[in-house]
Amino acid sequence: MSISTVLSKNIGPIALAIWLISAGVLGWLFVNGTTTPSADSRTIVHLAPAERNFILAEMRQLLQAVHGVVTGMSETDQPRGHALAASAARSAGMKMAVDDNPGLILKLPLPMKQLGMSVHRDFDELADTILAGTTSQDVLQRLSAITTKCVTCHEMYQLE
Repeated sequence: MSISTVLSKNIGPIALAIWLISAGVLGWLFVNGTTTPSADSRTIVHLAPAERNFILAEMRQLLQAVHGVVTGMSETDQPRGHALAASAARSAGMKMAVDDNPGLILKLPLPMKQLGMSVHRDFDELADTILAGTTSQDVLQRLSAITTKCVTCHEMYQLE
């Protein structure tokens, strides 16, 4: 029997096996990312330099949003300040989370992705809360919950 005959008779199972292996590898990468343990008890996330720079730039944008919320809420002109704070919060919301680089997403471990997405959702909720006329105390409590997630991520992961 020739190889082409064997292949033509078994193409379905072969294709299914290749698909299952590929799906398994992608699933494993989606959950674990490209990581190794570090000496300081964090997890090292291995990235290309451009990917690392992208994530660091996003972190700076998140910090700028925190600063914008605090600055806006400290304005004496409350309507103007609330508008500034809500705009700053919205800038770090889910629209910021859009990424057209699936390879980068595969390199991040699932808990890191979950923390990141929850931070973006929280910023959108914070913007809605500010626009609803909430108190500065409530804004600070929500901002504290957001920055707790930032601190947690920095304690858990190291980008390399």
